[in-house]
Amino acid sequence: MGVGLVIEFWRSKALQDLTPDEWEALCDGCGRCCLNKLEDEDTAELYFTNVACHVLDLTTCRCRDYSHRIELVPDCLALTPGQPEKFDQLPDTCAYRLRAEGRPLPDWHPLVSGDPESVHLAGVSVRDKVVSEEYIHPDQLPEHVISWVTSGRRKARI
Repeated sequence: MGVGLVIEFWRSKALQDLTPDEWEALCDGCGRCCLNKLEDEDTAELYFTNVACHVLDLTTCRCRDYSHRIELVPDCLALTPGQPEKFDQLPDTCAYRLRAEGRPLPDWHPLVSGDPESVHLAGVSVRDKVVSEEYIHPDQLPEHVISWVTSGRRKARI
């Protein structure tokens, strides 16, 4: 665990009370928030695609230029604790969304497992499942809408 992090801080602290280091540590590194999404104009329902942002490293499932992501991708989903309305745009497996909804982190989350690879081993991350938007024309996005099964237990709305 990183310097300055309280043991199991995610269990005892509200999102708005997290330190910047704790906030960043809450990210499981799945990369799902970096997927292109389509919104149904009639229902406002979001559909995730298997097309990832061009700044996402498809192997590590981390942003290649996190500190400049907003400049590089103006519609990047930059989260802060004070924006709970944005949490609905996150996959239902996301720790930020889970904690905002008062739900616990899953066993595969790196903070729980102690292993940063556990998110990948559980099949939750986008590793080996997506393509960069560099190779997909925006008009083709509807052909890339997906729904994945998470850890063989339930369908994940990613």
